[in-house]
Amino acid sequence: MLAIGRVSVDLYPQQSGVPLSKVQTFAKSIGGSPTNVAVACARLGRRAAVVTRVGDDGFGEYIRAELAEKFGVDNRYVSTDPVLRTALAFCALDPPTDPPLLFYREPRGPEMNLAPADVPDIAATVPVLWTAGSRFAQEPSRSTVLEVLKQRNRRPHTVLDLDYRPSFWDSPRQAGQHIAPAIELATVAVGNRTECEIAVGAADPHTAADRLLERGVSLAIVKQGSDGVLAATPEHRVEVPPMPVATVCGLGAGDAFGGSLADGLLAGLAPVEIVTRANAAGAIVAGRLACSDAMPTPEEIDQMLAEQA
Repeated sequence: MLAIGRVSVDLYPQQSGVPLSKVQTFAKSIGGSPTNVAVACARLGRRAAVVTRVGDDGFGEYIRAELAEKFGVDNRYVSTDPVLRTALAFCALDPPTDPPLLFYREPRGPEMNLAPADVPDIAATVPVLWTAGSRFAQEPSRSTVLEVLKQRNRRPHTVLDLDYRPSFWDSPRQAGQHIAPAIELATVAVGNRTECEIAVGAADPHTAADRLLERGVSLAIVKQGSDGVLAATPEHRVEVPPMPVATVCGLGAGDAFGGSLADGLLAGLAPVEIVTRANAAGAIVAGRLACSDAMPTPEEIDQMLAEQA
């Protein structure tokens, strides 16, 4: 699988339940949703690569080394921006279920400068292409990724994570306007209720799924938090209940879900199996601190499912 999007160095507080002003120490890890999805997919035994940009600095060197040496993710498409620094994201575990992120991306993250030359030819034919709504917040990233999606011509599996990050946009309306064209080029769309409302104007899961399917998506997945996940195709739909877990940090759960979703698509699983395994992957990571370092193995997902049976 190939993921296109942002990467950052995430800094996690070693003190939970306190604001950033009270945190004394941090631990660093790779972050950025599409990159985390690639890490999660690699942890499940799949070949994975990421297209992104870092700065010409020590954090960029750290990201390249960690991807290849620790996580087994192909880093050859991680290019260096000549001007911008590697993006940072500080997390405050307050509350741990929905921890706020403080982004350091001034004046913008380097991956917003993604150009056609940064994207390999394999993007048009790779079995799973994963990208995110944040790709369309600025140029030249917006046009670059839209062109990749057009070249794929809705080849399976072209996955769009609706991924709304408020600080990347002037308004939800602006986000919806720029994310909408990408839906028309995707075969799979995944997002939570808020992201669906921004993208297709409906927060109700079934209505949102209907609107995504009407735009030609073959699999629509709406995450509903404590109400579980809805997976819908033109022929069938199923709601999978959540898996209870004591939340340590809610940040990596969605990316673990995404990595398992990509793995399930590659395996040719039925939507209910895909979402069930993805739910388990997300629950495992919600019970851990950090994102990339917390991604589960296939054995851990199997164990979680066995315990819930």
